[in-house]
Amino acid sequence: MMTNNSDLKMRRMAPLATPSDQEPDSVRNIAGALNTLLADTFALYLKTKNFHWHISGPHFRNYHLLFDEQAGQILSIADAIAERVRKVGGTTLRSIGHIGRLQRILDNDAEYVDPHDMLSELREDNKALALSMREVHDLCAEAGDVASTSLLETWIDEAQRRVWFLFESTRK
Repeated sequence: MMTNNSDLKMRRMAPLATPSDQEPDSVRNIAGALNTLLADTFALYLKTKNFHWHISGPHFRNYHLLFDEQAGQILSIADAIAERVRKVGGTTLRSIGHIGRLQRILDNDAEYVDPHDMLSELREDNKALALSMREVHDLCAEAGDVASTSLLETWIDEAQRRVWFLFESTRK
């Protein structure tokens, strides 16, 4: 079947319309919550890598490796979050600017951060991320999005593990 140029032009201009079994309001709400979570995930990933790159002191090796491991775990969920947004019928983040507009995890651009402060800040950020994940979990559960709730349960557990490791690393 041949298509003409106007058909091709219309297809290129058509919005992304992933079929979804969710109601339009649920798609909007779930996609919005997951996109905000995704923005926080990217912000926390970059902060964790920043501290990984700039750690110093007597526990350098242990903290350097801890931060690298945690950053990898955080980054690994980003693609899954974005794909959930698409699977439910939404669209996802498109730029660093979009991340900046949605993120709630604050950046740390300080020239120097004490290692203990790095651990404490990341602990609090991971706690905040886990709490946000619980809120998104509740929203998804209410909408019957069992796939998202299942993934979120695993990610909450991983965030709680990061909090635990960061907490134990700050104890005297």
